[in-house]
Amino acid sequence: MSRISGKCFDFQLGDLSIHAEKFTCDIEDSGEVAKTKGIPVGWLEGPVGASGEIELDTTNLSLVLEAARSAGSFHALSTFDIVAYAKAGDEEKRVEIFGCRLRVSKLLDVDSNSATKDVTTLPYDVTSPDFVRVNGVPYLDARETEGL
Repeated sequence: MSRISGKCFDFQLGDLSIHAEKFTCDIEDSGEVAKTKGIPVGWLEGPVGASGEIELDTTNLSLVLEAARSAGSFHALSTFDIVAYAKAGDEEKRVEIFGCRLRVSKLLDVDSNSATKDVTTLPYDVTSPDFVRVNGVPYLDARETEGL
């Protein structure tokens, strides 16, 4: 049976179709257990956030560079939505990440003794209350984002 692997994923950054060498999306959810006299008595909602990193080879970085050039700079890039999609056999996974703000962190990581291709790391932060959806299911409840 065919299963989803990293090779199955396609990525859309706004209008750009890219191939990522590595792609991460991490959700930080700071909800906590409520306690009375040290005994759990429920839970408390806390702040949430999401961020990740995209590692691109030179060919795919050039697509992002062209978008930054059109905007005038990396800082002038508008936020964009990311869609990661994979399908293999009966398995399917679609992760939508909304309002991503892109940065550059690892512009160069060169080892002259290595045969690996050059990659650049682009971290991003999620800035939209639409936040993240997995296979169409929102991470945040509608009541949490009402009025935002």
